[in-house]
Amino acid sequence: MARYRESVCRLCRRERMKLFLKGDRCYTDKCAFERHSYPPGQHGQGRAKFSDFGIQLREKQKVRRMYGLLEKQFRSYFAAADRQKGITGANLLTLLERRLDNVVYRLGFANSRAQARQLVRHNHFLVNGKKINIPSYLVNVGDTIELKEKSRKILQIAEALGAVARRGIPQWLEVDTENFRGIIRLMPSREDVTMPIQEHLIVELYSK
Repeated sequence: MARYRESVCRLCRRERMKLFLKGDRCYTDKCAFERHSYPPGQHGQGRAKFSDFGIQLREKQKVRRMYGLLEKQFRSYFAAADRQKGITGANLLTLLERRLDNVVYRLGFANSRAQARQLVRHNHFLVNGKKINIPSYLVNVGDTIELKEKSRKILQIAEALGAVARRGIPQWLEVDTENFRGIIRLMPSREDVTMPIQEHLIVELYSK
């Protein structure tokens, strides 16, 4: 599958906010956004003027890049959210939060969603006792996500768990760090997404 292979720090600069794509590095002075908070490129420091379409596009790109999705994937999530009852924008964010790679990241087993995706792909996690290596797998209430016994000595995972206090654990998740296990207590809600997202702009963009 195609994936973004360039510097992810450029994405934060393009969206003019930290997307926390590099894990712990984003919390240090080495963060590229801290040093250059303007968009990359020759005219990055110029005054940007956005049309309504441009504002909507940037919001969509921000969320898509935050969760590490390609355009086709993101559009399919929007279509699924639109088919559900309730508010389409909130439904979209709930679906994105329920992705297995995001849950692994939220539980603190990885420093970034990209790292969580790699760990899931490499068969390090069990869902309800079964091996699941699909990052887009949608979790449900009551599901148990557990790190495999052989994977519990991986240095990157230990480092991520050591830094979990910095990010915190959402209320809809419960984590047992001693047993390397997490449980889905509730369905994620719009209030659980703390990043500054204006999902109504994404709905307006795709509704044209």
